[in-house]
Amino acid sequence: MIIMQVFCPKEPAPETRACADPDSVKKLTGLGLTVVVESGIGLSSDHDDAAYEAAGASVTSDRSTAMKEADAVFRVSTPEADEISCLKKGCLHVSFLNPFARKDLLKAFAEAGVNAVSMEMVPRTTLAQKMDAISSQANLAGYYAVIRAAERMNSILPMMMTPAGTISPAKVFIIGVGVAGLQAIATAKRLGARVEAFDTRPVVEEQVRSLGAKFVKINLGETGQTDQGYAKELTPEQLEIQRKGMAKVCSQSDIVITTAKLFGRPAPTVVTKDMVAGMRRGSIVVDLAAETGGNVEGTVADEEVITENGVRIIGTAKLEACLPCNATQMYSANVANFLEHFWDEESKEFKYNLDDEILSGCMMTHDGAIRDERFRD
Repeated sequence: MIIMQVFCPKEPAPETRACADPDSVKKLTGLGLTVVVESGIGLSSDHDDAAYEAAGASVTSDRSTAMKEADAVFRVSTPEADEISCLKKGCLHVSFLNPFARKDLLKAFAEAGVNAVSMEMVPRTTLAQKMDAISSQANLAGYYAVIRAAERMNSILPMMMTPAGTISPAKVFIIGVGVAGLQAIATAKRLGARVEAFDTRPVVEEQVRSLGAKFVKINLGETGQTDQGYAKELTPEQLEIQRKGMAKVCSQSDIVITTAKLFGRPAPTVVTKDMVAGMRRGSIVVDLAAETGGNVEGTVADEEVITENGVRIIGTAKLEACLPCNATQMYSANVANFLEHFWDEESKEFKYNLDDEILSGCMMTHDGAIRDERFRD
């Protein structure tokens, strides 16, 4: 498909991220594309309209017309159904789509003849790493989970020698050692905390130790990871063993960060109310899975809850969006890299090679059909 014009709309509040920054605009225009951005698209990430114009983009306030004229539309969040219907037939649409929860949108894309890509579904392979928006955003979420917890604590993280005596380092417990968990470990260690971590995959112990943290061992029997590198879902019996093993560590921790966010399924409960009740007054829990139900009993999405025993549970749904400058930088690079990967420089076309492992995994609709049978009626 020949793509001449790309439109990047401004995201509605409360979304703070943008699908393009000036650097990604330069990359796209360098491919020969015309890039149109909606006025104000980058204000939350500290890029004014003039910065986009200097990078080669055209700025418009006429969102409706730009949508209708675009050969490709990039964005961060899921679109409104009425905007899908006004897109060109054959238009390429790239964004987070939350396909397991929003099958209605996939149906609307198919009916409109729009070719929709879900950034969540980009395979976690070495070749696709530069397009892996889930991992890039998880890095930021893991970092900011520690920063938010440190800011909310009534004490400091590092050990400190003072004339009044020695302040012991804070104890941080990270549950789940994926991308977000590893970044949380590294950040907490840099800030001087004493860090412990647990994951159902024993294979990650070496990574935990390499960052200077202690790996908490709990015998769960047969576990493992998927071919995409995610932890496999535990049985109810294994979850109970895991909770009992973690309860003591939680009770001794100043900060607990949970990162067990399962794409397409509700988050597993790994920290129960009893475990929270056993924690010290003033302890902080940051639940990175709040958006999908939470890993912690008592988590409320986008709220901060203080329990009866004085434990603060932070349930910010998208922690990465609290750092919009870098979140925009990383996401826009992922999207631009995606288009560049399938761009034919000679013909100036986006190549729909559906036999390609990357495109096959993330292309949700094509030529009026929903491609993945999991999302069909």
